[in-house]
Amino acid sequence: MKVILIADVKGVGKKGEVKEVSDGYARNYLIPRKLAVEATEGNLKHLKDELKQKEEKVERIRKKSEELLGRLKKKVWEIKVKAGEKGKLFGSLTSGNIAERLSQASGEEIDKRWVKVKKPIKEVGEYDIEIKLPGGVKGKVKVRIVPE
Repeated sequence: MKVILIADVKGVGKKGEVKEVSDGYARNYLIPRKLAVEATEGNLKHLKDELKQKEEKVERIRKKSEELLGRLKKKVWEIKVKAGEKGKLFGSLTSGNIAERLSQASGEEIDKRWVKVKKPIKEVGEYDIEIKLPGGVKGKVKVRIVPE
C-alpha cells in the first residue's frame, strides 16, 4: 500500500514522502497512530500543493534576505562604543551587540543568530562581519568600531 508520511517514521522515511509499505503495517500501525495517510489521488494532490506553497515561501524569504543583505552591504556601519585611550574597548562586542546596533542603525530587524563573529571584538577598528540570513543568503558587512 502506498502511504504519505505525516511525520518522520524511523526506518520508513521522512515527513511528506510517499512510501510503499505492507498493507498490515499501514492499516494497523501507521494510519491509526496518524503517522501516515493513504496515498489517494486527492491526498497526493494536497501534498503537491503543500510542497509548492513551501517552495514559494522559501523563495520569498530568500529574496527578502538578498534585498536586506544588499542594503547592508552598501555602506560601512559605524558603531560607537566606550573605549580607552589606546583603542581598547571597555568590555567587548559580541554578535548580539552588533546585531542590536545594526538593527537600530538600519531600521531593519536583524537577529543575533544571523551575525557570525569568530571572537568578541575588543578593539577599535574596521571589521568584516559575516552575515548568514534566512534562505541560505550569506555575505560580509563592513562595520567600523569608533570610540564615543
